[in-house]
Amino acid sequence: MTFARESWPFVLPFALLAAALLAVGRFSWALAPAAAGLAILAFFRNPRRQFEGETGIVLAPADGRITRVDAIEDAELGPGRYHLVVTFLSVFDVHVQRAPAAGLVVTSRRAAGRKIAAFRAAAGAVNERHLTVIRRPNGDLVGVRQIAGLLARRVVCYLDRGDRVDRGQALGLIKFGSRVDLLVPASYQLLVREGERLRNGATPVAAPPAPDLAADRAGALQ
Repeated sequence: MTFARESWPFVLPFALLAAALLAVGRFSWALAPAAAGLAILAFFRNPRRQFEGETGIVLAPADGRITRVDAIEDAELGPGRYHLVVTFLSVFDVHVQRAPAAGLVVTSRRAAGRKIAAFRAAAGAVNERHLTVIRRPNGDLVGVRQIAGLLARRVVCYLDRGDRVDRGQALGLIKFGSRVDLLVPASYQLLVREGERLRNGATPVAAPPAPDLAADRAGALQ
């Protein structure tokens, strides 16, 4: 178990306060800031995950519960229809996101916005958000949209346009409650349903058409 580096500005003040209270003998008073610091640190936890399945399978980018599955068009990704899988993250979920597929980052773009509740349908269009689009080796586009929620203060993305990423590589995080949208081509087979819980970098979400999956398998063996 590791922790995202963004945790320290939030955790250190509580740790220092607890240490100061212990230094002056206020042991019972130190319990509250120590507990608060540990709770915040847990929010930034980054458990190690591994998926042993097919290389072409698209994995969940985020922990949380699926609140919507739909077929849409998205101008930010380009022409064509996409499966949309919306994952809601409560404050108790892991808030680090991971790349759902390997490939080249062709879009990494932040949009400023409001902070309405992440479970509301309009949140994807009006809240602060960051879109990352990965072009897989076969040319397919896979998008991840990190969306701030009511309590989220900032969306963080580690990837820049032109980066090459591996599936399961750390993509970023959203601080304190949020939503993550995954977009995959409509030709892919969805492997999940609304209401299911996901684990980033571990839960298979979508599979490309059989010929593409076979090509991915052949490429991995070379």
